[in-house]
Amino acid sequence: MRVLGIETSCDETGVAIYDGEQGLLGHCVHSQIALHAEYGGVVPELASRDHVRKTLPLIGQLLRETGLGRGEIDAVAYTAGPGLVGALLVGAAIGRTLAWGWGVPALAVHHMEGHLLAPMLEAQAPAFPFVALLVSGGHTQLVQVDGVGRYRMLGESLDDAAGEAFDKTAKLLGLPYPGGPELARLARQGDPGRFRFPRPMTDRPGLDFSFSGLKTFALNTLREVCAADRDEEAELRDRADIARAFEDAVVDTLAIKCRRAVRESGARTLVLAGGVSANRRLRERIQEIMAGEGGRAYYPRPEFCTDNGAMIAYAGWQRLRAGEHEALAFGARPRWPMEELAAV
Repeated sequence: MRVLGIETSCDETGVAIYDGEQGLLGHCVHSQIALHAEYGGVVPELASRDHVRKTLPLIGQLLRETGLGRGEIDAVAYTAGPGLVGALLVGAAIGRTLAWGWGVPALAVHHMEGHLLAPMLEAQAPAFPFVALLVSGGHTQLVQVDGVGRYRMLGESLDDAAGEAFDKTAKLLGLPYPGGPELARLARQGDPGRFRFPRPMTDRPGLDFSFSGLKTFALNTLREVCAADRDEEAELRDRADIARAFEDAVVDTLAIKCRRAVRESGARTLVLAGGVSANRRLRERIQEIMAGEGGRAYYPRPEFCTDNGAMIAYAGWQRLRAGEHEALAFGARPRWPMEELAAV
């Protein structure tokens, strides 16, 4: 069975084709970074309109590159939520219309389930059960995963998610959009011993997260060190040191909660997925922790950490082989708890 996946939840248009026997046949991604850069963040209306312009041409490009015709596609999967409602509706309308026109099933895929299953696209894929740390955009979640659709939330962000905190702190430091990767690059130049930021909610039981206070701590530190007149070189050094302290605090907080989740659940496998999972320092810390616990960490290649059609095609394939499909009507869910998904 071959599934065409369409991802339009935010600021990247992604399409891919997954084959149950041959694996991933091809994928294409169009990034909207240049479109939103001058505004310092995603403008939902502009994102939606760009998806309208790019989705069908990308699908045509993908079919040409894979040498497949529409008669060789067995289902169409699209991201139905969570995400920006206008952007989601673009992908849902295109996906449902293609499925109707081609006479094949349509599948509404949960965006976070796509991220969670993205490591399954790799040659060495994790086996169920496992604990997953999902760090993508406005989500930071620890999930007990016993199978496809069999999810139990262990902990989540109570305010700003890790990705949001990265982006907002990057903006405070005067870094361009997208801020998270820029902050990580600046942090490599920073002195890890100059500042120590708090590790929020690690001094109490539980697996929930809170990063809004850490962002405020970074702002207050920046104001304090930049209060005096300083030369440009000193100011750059200050910002790099703050970036390093902030990144270390986020990575340590995530790592501490991951170790706690693994120990409490008895899991020996940890999956790391979502945009922030591409962070080099986070990957190193998670690997250290799992080695110490006698387990192993899995994560997707960097191109599948950010939003992409491949993860949607794969999640759709899992749902298709379980006999699922959507009715002719379609919709989008900007908010969609993952625990509501049916087990496969």
